[in-house]
Amino acid sequence: MNSLYLASGSPRRRELLTQIGVPFSVISAPIDETPLPGESAPAYVERLARAKAAAGLASLAGQAVVLGADTAVVLDGRILGKPENREAALAMLADLSGREHQVLTAVALDDGQRVHSLCVTSKVSFRTIGADEAQRYWASGEPADKAGSYAIQGLGAVFVTGLVGSYSAVVGLPLSETADLLGQFGIACWQSLVHTPEVTNPQ
Repeated sequence: MNSLYLASGSPRRRELLTQIGVPFSVISAPIDETPLPGESAPAYVERLARAKAAAGLASLAGQAVVLGADTAVVLDGRILGKPENREAALAMLADLSGREHQVLTAVALDDGQRVHSLCVTSKVSFRTIGADEAQRYWASGEPADKAGSYAIQGLGAVFVTGLVGSYSAVVGLPLSETADLLGQFGIACWQSLVHTPEVTNPQ
């Protein structure tokens, strides 16, 4: 079976791959994440996912499959990335307060011969977030390295009133779609399961 490498420093993506029983190694794949002029959000996240997979593959010797992924929070067509500072985070939370936004996650697999990628869009609704509450959330440290300045799997879950789409995609990796892609590259899920046949008592 092909070896899988995850070109991501995200602990959430590591946890999600582990959850579905897929062994992997983590590699670094730094790329320029600046959006191109006029680039749509779906095109942006898919381009970055493919670029991360390609960068990861370029750092390896021998045959391997590399998974790259990227997630963006989008409000009114505007990509909300990771906040640069406290003021940026508070501004994002104020924009998201009481509204619905999109979360786009793209996944790409590259083995040097072919590249397959896809983008999953989910809709997330927030309740109203008070200014003092937003400041306390920033003080927790959680928003600092999160797209859109929140984590649905963490403390930020208290803001979420609705989700239409893939929860795991909002966290960072759409598991159903990722499992399908992995299968196309000969990588099975549930590898951590050990099947033990049932012993039937003789009659």
